[in-house]
Amino acid sequence: MNTNTKLTFHLQPGGSLNGAMRVPGDKSISHRSIMLGSLAEGVTEVQGFLEGEDSLATLKAFRAMGVEIEGPQQGRVVIHGVGLHGLKVPDAPLDLGNSGTSMRLMAGLMAGQSFDVEMHGDASLTKRPMKRVTEPLTLMGAKVDTAEGGTPPLKVHGGQALHGIDYQMPVASAQVKSCLLLAGLYADSPTCVTEPAPTRDHTERMLHGFGYPVKVDGATACVEPGGKLSATTIDVPADISSATFFMIGAAIAEGSDVTLEHVGINPTRIGVINILRLMGADLSVTNEREVGGEPVADIRVRSRKLKGIRIPEAQVPLAIDEFPALFVAAACAEGETRLTGAEELRVKESDRIQVMADGLQTLGVEAKPTADGIVIQGGPLGGGTVESHGDHRIAMSFAMAALRASAPITINDCANVNTSFPGFVELAAGAGLKISQTE
Repeated sequence: MNTNTKLTFHLQPGGSLNGAMRVPGDKSISHRSIMLGSLAEGVTEVQGFLEGEDSLATLKAFRAMGVEIEGPQQGRVVIHGVGLHGLKVPDAPLDLGNSGTSMRLMAGLMAGQSFDVEMHGDASLTKRPMKRVTEPLTLMGAKVDTAEGGTPPLKVHGGQALHGIDYQMPVASAQVKSCLLLAGLYADSPTCVTEPAPTRDHTERMLHGFGYPVKVDGATACVEPGGKLSATTIDVPADISSATFFMIGAAIAEGSDVTLEHVGINPTRIGVINILRLMGADLSVTNEREVGGEPVADIRVRSRKLKGIRIPEAQVPLAIDEFPALFVAAACAEGETRLTGAEELRVKESDRIQVMADGLQTLGVEAKPTADGIVIQGGPLGGGTVESHGDHRIAMSFAMAALRASAPITINDCANVNTSFPGFVELAAGAGLKISQTE
């Protein structure tokens, strides 16, 4: 599938979701496995790699900088690491497609190289804010040019002497934290990042996995320069963000019983589990274990009437990518659901607060956007045509809404689903969603 193609989802109303399934690998971990595996000494083998377009953009970027990478083949990737200082000048600007994670994390890594690199992406990525990483990188001594307004393309100038900093992040963001820790590998003194609320810690865990010391003390993570990354093996868990769509679908559709296998339940990512439980969902977590430093488990969800809640702000950073689907759960719940403290949603692949509110209103749901959240009154869902604005999570969320709709739903501009969840339509149809697609 090509994300330049105009793809439309067509959904018939009703149905239920049933069965056991494993969704694709975690996107955050897949990105980092390529980045750190490339900079390690030795050969790193990855299983469960997400073969979506975002992760593949990262893979292609490191290939363009001289890293030999075999695969992916059925989720297996073999990376022949070149060490922290072994990357080569790419022949052309790096095209990172739709992937903000790739661009923000790589900005930190590229700041430590001896050569210049330019990074660009698709129309959506070109609108994403980059000042949140370029400003602290500049404090470290990096030189990064952006387009007017602080958006991509980015040009990172090599050969700059980087200095360690002690940075207090104004907004909780795993991408900013990771960017600065990765730049810190190349600095002349320790780099410490303090976050105002917990965010995903995959970078810290994976650095440990590659044998690079990271000191975590409460809300502060620090790296010292001068270490090295040693090759390892990585088993990427199933992505909880992708599992979320089936968790929500099973929770709202009567007669549903779904088990999602080998899902990553990193404590910085389980906001969706906590929020669904607060809404009264029938959700159990079993077979908990640890794989390559990341906790994984099986998640079973059966249908049950949900109730509207005020979402605790402490859960917001732990569920930031899952809110589009949670808004659908809120639309199907009894009473009012209120979200605050989530202004970050306005600068994702789309303005997810406004776009979800527009789509829910199209389906007849009372949804009122606010500056930092939304207020949703649960009620019956109708049908209609929803604009996803090229945002993969919007498209998949409204697909699940069809389980409770009273009329067909058409979702436009869905090709970017392939950035995070290749095979979504086939897996969803197999579980019982009445979905088809046309180009």
